[in-house]
Amino acid sequence: MIDREVKELEAAIDQIWDIAVGKFGLDPFPVHFEIVPASVMYEIGSYALPGRYSHWTFGKAYHRMKMMYDFGLSKIYEVVINSNPAYGFLLETNSPIQNKMVIAHVLGHVDFFKNNAYFSHTNRRMIDEAALHARRMNEYEFTHGRKVVEEFLDAVLSIEEHVDPNFFIKREQPDTKKKSGLKESKPEGKYDDLFSRAELDGGKKREHSEKTEKRKDAPEVPEKDLIYFLLKYSPVLEDWQRDILAMLHEEMEYFVPQMQTKIMNEGWASIWHSRIMREMDLSTSDYVEFAGLHAGVVSPHKGQLNPYYLGYKILEDIEKRWDNPSKEDKERLKLTGGIGREKMFEVRELDNDISFLRNYLTESLCEELDLFVYELVDEEEWTVTEKKWERVRDQIVGNMTNFGFPYIEVADGDYKGNRELFLKHRHEGVDLDMKYGRKTLEYVHRLWGRPVHLETALDGDSLVLHYDGSEHDED
Repeated sequence: MIDREVKELEAAIDQIWDIAVGKFGLDPFPVHFEIVPASVMYEIGSYALPGRYSHWTFGKAYHRMKMMYDFGLSKIYEVVINSNPAYGFLLETNSPIQNKMVIAHVLGHVDFFKNNAYFSHTNRRMIDEAALHARRMNEYEFTHGRKVVEEFLDAVLSIEEHVDPNFFIKREQPDTKKKSGLKESKPEGKYDDLFSRAELDGGKKREHSEKTEKRKDAPEVPEKDLIYFLLKYSPVLEDWQRDILAMLHEEMEYFVPQMQTKIMNEGWASIWHSRIMREMDLSTSDYVEFAGLHAGVVSPHKGQLNPYYLGYKILEDIEKRWDNPSKEDKERLKLTGGIGREKMFEVRELDNDISFLRNYLTESLCEELDLFVYELVDEEEWTVTEKKWERVRDQIVGNMTNFGFPYIEVADGDYKGNRELFLKHRHEGVDLDMKYGRKTLEYVHRLWGRPVHLETALDGDSLVLHYDGSEHDED
């Protein structure tokens, strides 16, 4: 990018900031923008955080995304990081109008990060924390071997989504200097009261029997947070392994609010980039280019929900209804009109995707957006099975339970009085994929060290899967 374009972009950033904050009342963190090549953009996109630890799954995601870009099948225009200050990465091959729209979009995201209640407990210095995690992970690889650490990460990442979104409520706040016994030079984490980290240079190892004795405290069940449960109660993990579990749990705590608010967050950013760009002094050709870009962002996708489109339309509808309520809304919601903007900001502050859809996806919107449920019937063809708006809404919300992953909880950490682990699948109408379920049991067994059992349902019948470390069984 030539100097003239960079200076033009710097001036546009100031103008967009003034419109967003001064005219529309957005309240974002300061944002640091960087223009990066595609290789860097897709590396950040696949790792989710700059400087994060390495694992083959991130490399796989990178090569898939980069290949799609190279063949012209998809393109990431921007990546934004929830931190204070926030970071926005712009693709160097973007046109000037693309970058201006992306900057406005990023400011919408950052305003949402700062003001939505579900982000209030996130670590705003997670980039620094991720770099510390990566350094410690490298030390463990040097001490224990890269293959050993990678295989352990395989097991942990297989269950990384099984954390409690409300973990911050029950999080212990230990006095780490008194309880952990760590040296001052070692990094301290929020879980240090649960274990004392081993020396990174291969120092003293505690005997397995000593660790088992140390953790005879009865596990509290049921427990939704599988990673935390294994971190706290597993009878076989070494201290460095518990530290990795703690690091990955902390990173998942950071990502959970983004998973809880995907539709709202993208809708909020989209509605403000459209309004900010309309306030810009653009040429006719720039307006035409912007209109095409915006239409591509908020257009419906065949066969799936576009979160940008759905969030954008619901927020527009909220503003319209609270500005000019219908007779029914005046009576039912006690609305007087003229407060559409205030209501949008209230929703942005208080809701997540589930409450957003339950409260504001209306019958008229379902009809306007032509939403319906379709299913594979008799394993032959996809068929529309439901168009009644309440059921369509409930189906969309139901698919968001546990972020779309099976809801698994620990039912017993001392099953049969033999420290065996009993898990229960809270069935939400979708059966487990048995192939993946059995493989995941193997990973959980590696983390627990004793037989693992999983109760679920298949085709309406109760089923219990067992894995004892050598073979699978079921009844």
